[in-house]
Amino acid sequence: MLFPILGTLLVLLTSYTISRSLLHAFGLNNTIFEWFFTIGITLLLHVILIKFFLWCFKKVENKWKVDYKWEMIAIFIVFAITGSLSGKLAGPLVHWIGLDSENVHSAVYWALRILLIFPIYQILLVFIGWLFGQYQFFWDFEKKMLKRMGLGAFFS
Repeated sequence: MLFPILGTLLVLLTSYTISRSLLHAFGLNNTIFEWFFTIGITLLLHVILIKFFLWCFKKVENKWKVDYKWEMIAIFIVFAITGSLSGKLAGPLVHWIGLDSENVHSAVYWALRILLIFPIYQILLVFIGWLFGQYQFFWDFEKKMLKRMGLGAFFS
């Protein structure tokens, strides 16, 4: 029950954050409509996002072959954490190597940073998947992805 509750709360937080951004975009903050707008848009977005995520679950349910819905939620959370974290870690790693945007051309800097994201992502995907109890799923996912990229010789 942890993942459905966590997922619902995170979708509610996301809906609230988006509604507050829209509130500021429309210039309705500090008006009489502020709380009506925030609560209404938050609830509307929450329902829309929950329906969208349930639709996504149905699309990948047969493809991923998981036994429980909470496993799919855990898998989505792992993908989200891994993608964000690998993007965040690539910047300091490029800086540590000594290739800042001040030292090299910005095209070279961003190309190196994007290239570094790939191996960081691969390592983090399996590790964070293991932390969430989905090691086997992500290990199989890694092998399949690397084989499709022509790097399957490492797993033969």
